[in-house]
Amino acid sequence: MNIIPHGSAKRKIFNSIRFKLIAGLFVIIFPMIIFLIYNNLYSIKVVRNQVAQSNSNLVNLYMNLSDAILDDIDRYLYKVISEDSGLQSLASPDETNPDLYNMGTYLLFRQFIEDSVYYKGLDYFFAFSAVNEDLVFAPKPTGHAYTWNQPIREEIVHLLQSKDTQASLPRDKWFVTRIAGADYLLKIIKSGNVYIGAGVNVSEVMGPLDLLNLGSKGKAVLVTDNNKPLQDEIFFNENKISLINKDTSSYLTGEGDKYLVTHKHSAKGNFRLVAVIPDETILEGLPYLQRVIFFITTGTGLILLAALFFIRKVILLPINRLVFAMRKAKKGLLEQRIERVPSSSEFELMDETFNSMVSEIQQLKINVYAEQLISQKAELKHLQLQINPHFFLNSLNIVYYLAQEKKYYLIQELSLSLVRYFRFMFRSQTDFVLLQDELDHTENYLKIQEFRFPGSLEYSISLQQGLEDCLIPPLMIQTFTENTIKHAINTDGTTQIHIVINSDHNDDGDRMIHIHIKDTGKGFSDDILHQLQQQLNLTNEDGEHIGIWNVRRRLLLLFGDKAHIEFSNSDGAVIDIMLPYCEKGDISDV
Repeated sequence: MNIIPHGSAKRKIFNSIRFKLIAGLFVIIFPMIIFLIYNNLYSIKVVRNQVAQSNSNLVNLYMNLSDAILDDIDRYLYKVISEDSGLQSLASPDETNPDLYNMGTYLLFRQFIEDSVYYKGLDYFFAFSAVNEDLVFAPKPTGHAYTWNQPIREEIVHLLQSKDTQASLPRDKWFVTRIAGADYLLKIIKSGNVYIGAGVNVSEVMGPLDLLNLGSKGKAVLVTDNNKPLQDEIFFNENKISLINKDTSSYLTGEGDKYLVTHKHSAKGNFRLVAVIPDETILEGLPYLQRVIFFITTGTGLILLAALFFIRKVILLPINRLVFAMRKAKKGLLEQRIERVPSSSEFELMDETFNSMVSEIQQLKINVYAEQLISQKAELKHLQLQINPHFFLNSLNIVYYLAQEKKYYLIQELSLSLVRYFRFMFRSQTDFVLLQDELDHTENYLKIQEFRFPGSLEYSISLQQGLEDCLIPPLMIQTFTENTIKHAINTDGTTQIHIVINSDHNDDGDRMIHIHIKDTGKGFSDDILHQLQQQLNLTNEDGEHIGIWNVRRRLLLLFGDKAHIEFSNSDGAVIDIMLPYCEKGDISDV
């Protein structure tokens, strides 16, 4: 399996026409889309900042106006305290001088009533005598408290009689409180045993804010120091609008629908004026051009998608079909053809040309393959017919010497072994023989060599039961035993040759025949062993090692890369041959 380097795969992707077309479209259109989107977002930001600044200025203006009204009322209250009006009579018990006390309260009431009309937003003045627990309540004739003020009077008395409430009341600030179901801004000043104060209805303060253009969902409210709105609390909770007092004059808040919040803290009291305007109302003020930009951006994106779809259908898909078929052909799968699908004329011509070319290559490959088979079979027959002439001459010499010594029994035995040997050698018409026949032939060869080297050769042959009828190429084992005798026999000692044959399985799970041949000679030299392991051709002009080359060549012709030979040294030469397990019915599949 060919492994494509990671870097090479990346280069192929970047160099593909698909990548170049898509990348080109994006390079042209994407920056324009980004610019349009940026321009639109920038415009929205500018408009939002302008609206925030405008609302912040209005909120500051209204808050300053309200503070000015409250400041005027503050100065009036301090003026009343500083002047010795009827306020002084409230500090003494009424039993001391009832007439003076009543006259003082009356004069103070008349003064409050007459002066209240000069203060915009004021709802009432009041003075409370802590000694007499008596309240002087003077509602503004045009205020909310003028017609129905008894609940207000009771709330104020209760507020001033409670010691806990008195301790918690801010002395120098206006504060927000709910009295008789309405929200009021109260200012209370203590002078001795007398409390003097004023009440401003929140609705009077918030009235002018209705002129602000905050949209249908916009709100303008007063918020207490604990961030609680005095109006529309449900609206703020439902829309998750945060009213936390932040350092910035405006901020965006809300879940789902966004709202721009601008606020201003009062310099006179513990409350803030907050204006809330929906973000959608702000964006309605965008110029018509911004909406055009939005539609252009959306249209450009749709055009890009349409262009990609068009390019994919008209160019990329035909190219993919052609590339897919070419990759199949590269792997040798010449049966692959490109389907006839309606496309551009150029691609139809390319598809037709490719199909015609692949068909011609397939036919040419079949013809070449047939010629190779004929050539390989001829080469295989030639290799099988190669006989070592030295062996034939040596055998005749042995017969001659045995005849001189008149050892007729040995001559008969040797002649019988030679007959069997040459009968097997001349079976040149077969590519495979039974493993048992190959072993019998090898044993005949070893018996003949025992006559040549008496007392210097010993051998053993071990065959796993059940493998007798499997098929192997002829002369496979005998060639390596012949090579062992040629290079390992030493007449000064005894050389042993062991042949062990069994079956095994390779990594793919295929059954294999394992032929193990080992001798007790001096083994391969380092140079020869290196060349054998590198599968180099060792054949020289004298025909040295031609047997090994013969075996390798035949295995390659018969099995391809399914068979292999390994050479090693282990107290002598070791040869391991792995062959696919074949029976008579398997020969056609090899």
